[in-house]
Amino acid sequence: MTTDVASPEPAPAAPPDPRPDRLRAPREAPAAEVSRNPRTGASARGPRHTEPRELAGLLSAAAGDAARIAATAPALRGHWLRTVADALEEHAEELTALADTETALGPDRLRGEVGRAAAQARFYGEVAAEGGWLDVRIDRAGPGGLGGPADLRRMNRPLGPVAVFGASNFPFAFGVAGHDTASALAAGCPVLVKAHPAHPLLSARLGTLVSDALRAAGAPAGAFALVTGFDAGLALVDAPEVAAVAFTGSQTAGTALVERAARRPVPVPVFAEMGTVNPAVLTPAAAATAAGVTRAATGFVDSFTLGQGQFCTKPGLLLAPRGSGAAEAAAGALAGVRPGWLLTEGIAGAYRQGLADLVAAGARPVARAEAADGALAAAPTVLTAPADALRPGSRLLEECFGPVALVVEYDGAPHLRDLLGRLQPSLAAAVASGGPADPDLPWLVEHLARQAGRVVVDGWPTGVATGWAQHHGGPWPATSRPDATSVGAAALDRFTRPVAFQNVPEAALPEALRDGDPWNLPRRVDGVRTGGRS
Repeated sequence: MTTDVASPEPAPAAPPDPRPDRLRAPREAPAAEVSRNPRTGASARGPRHTEPRELAGLLSAAAGDAARIAATAPALRGHWLRTVADALEEHAEELTALADTETALGPDRLRGEVGRAAAQARFYGEVAAEGGWLDVRIDRAGPGGLGGPADLRRMNRPLGPVAVFGASNFPFAFGVAGHDTASALAAGCPVLVKAHPAHPLLSARLGTLVSDALRAAGAPAGAFALVTGFDAGLALVDAPEVAAVAFTGSQTAGTALVERAARRPVPVPVFAEMGTVNPAVLTPAAAATAAGVTRAATGFVDSFTLGQGQFCTKPGLLLAPRGSGAAEAAAGALAGVRPGWLLTEGIAGAYRQGLADLVAAGARPVARAEAADGALAAAPTVLTAPADALRPGSRLLEECFGPVALVVEYDGAPHLRDLLGRLQPSLAAAVASGGPADPDLPWLVEHLARQAGRVVVDGWPTGVATGWAQHHGGPWPATSRPDATSVGAAALDRFTRPVAFQNVPEAALPEALRDGDPWNLPRRVDGVRTGGRS
């Protein structure tokens, strides 16, 4: 979700930074995390780092309980997640206040995010109980069956313990109790979460709340654990007990985790959501009136400055018809933006360097809002650049994490196609259109669908609804797995693999595949859909 700054010109290859965070670890790692207040710069001692022996015990517990968790009825796992949701809501004010001291994202935003995390947990519990993600298929042997001489039964099975690395910019929705944790538990996998160094005290408190809630709901002790510290995070990726890794963060760190997991004696999948520049297009029909341009520019500015631009779905580039005045309209909309603070020293430093690099690559500032006080303050900025500056290797094609975005003008549809073809694939893409009859919509939607995980028409991509049809992913380098989503019902699919059982006696089959359908699942029997909740 955050991307490290790339230089405008290709640089010699360097060993990847294996750390799951933007900041570089000191040569002598401290024995505990440090909690920092972005507004004041004040620091406090955070939770101690997990010792190797302690981590070994947590991994052993997760592996030891994995089979029991996988065999637990999905409806019961749904109960576990509802209990977690209840705990989040019960402690919402405490969590909001704690998160605000470590993120400066504001009580209103954070209070809403606590509620969102609770709703997510309940949703994934519902998905687990519905059971369609298990994809149960039965082809019976003999006359009338599709198995021929064999009885064939197939279903998705949980992979086993999952290591989760959460995000700095969504401490609840993508944190300790966020999408990855909830969807992995829903899929029947134990979870070990790496506490984020941007909010270590909040991570520790959430870890306690989740552990206590799961214990109260009757979940095995190995269902969940929190680990703290850089070395403990690397050890998670290397641990033979871990069957998959879920990560939200920078492209540098995500790529390094993918490579590290691939070097294991038995490689495991890494589902890394990283992010790139999410493009937005203003069509000629939308730009035909001043009102249309103003409406699009205001939406663009509201979207890229939301949360101080610290969203993986932030639109970083607006492509507008030449002469439309979109850059000037965006500059006008910027005047009403309230300044704020970035999450960490690393993000703030990369933001400042990123702005300088964009200017060096040919961008020109059009307007800049006043910055707040403090070392981690950001000044929301709109820039513009000539279209011919968007060329391979240019810094203009790299994300600058923070409240900064670029407006570039195009000359007609062929030029726009060419410019879109120069962009990296992305998590999302948006179109500000002239309405359903806009003649450019059909080809634009089709083109953008080939290079983005989600296409938004007459809306903005910041904000990702948790539902059955959601997809939050995209082709490399937006994510490490273009087939996977980190949000929505399909998020469970990441943590399963299909297994077929041939001529296995009833008593030896997983419950989901038994004739009596004890879990009341939707199933396909000899090609006919049957069962499931009404």
